[in-house]
Amino acid sequence: MKVLIIEDNKELSQSMEAYLQSEGYLCEVAMDFDSAEEKIGLYSYDCILIDIGLPGGSGLELVQLLKNKRSQTGIIIISAKGSVDDRIAGLDLGSDDYLPKPFHLSELSARMKALIRRKNFEGNTEIRLEEMHIDPSAQRVTINGQELVLTKKEYDLLLYFVMNKNRVLTKNSIAEHLWGDNMDQADEFDFIYTHIKNLRKKIIEKGGKDRLETVYGMGYKYSSS
Repeated sequence: MKVLIIEDNKELSQSMEAYLQSEGYLCEVAMDFDSAEEKIGLYSYDCILIDIGLPGGSGLELVQLLKNKRSQTGIIIISAKGSVDDRIAGLDLGSDDYLPKPFHLSELSARMKALIRRKNFEGNTEIRLEEMHIDPSAQRVTINGQELVLTKKEYDLLLYFVMNKNRVLTKNSIAEHLWGDNMDQADEFDFIYTHIKNLRKKIIEKGGKDRLETVYGMGYKYSSS
């Protein structure tokens, strides 16, 4: 899961990043309005955490920007401003949740998981695809009751495909989702082919159906049929 943290307090943003990375999220950080606006324009995220008061502009403007581009990203406003007006303004613009500071990082993570379940998994805590069973909270996958042992990148790749089943995903979007700001470290996207090859092999070895399709000249697709 890819998350953008928009927070100008360096200590808090570092704490959030470290905690969420320990929970298995791929995190990027923006500490002012301009850098946040740039990232939102260039990349896609599963969840964005937005502080209202930012150097250079308001977090509410970023919420409006996301809604104008019809983004399906989950949005949680995190702010020290506790007034009802701020909360209502954020929700009216299209944010999904509001978490006032100070907050426990465990509560933030729980709200993010609930939001992602609502948006991507129809509120289900677990995902069942015929013989495959995915438990996102435990990051555990089984096929016909047998555990599928995956690397972190293989698991993230599988979940990304499942979240976007029947949609063609370009190599560029896959690299961005798996590597974030470090996607330029990829060597001609060879690593994507390697991860997909290994994922296919492990699924087939456990008796699962290979639903990963190569769409030549475009990318890859996870077919639900």
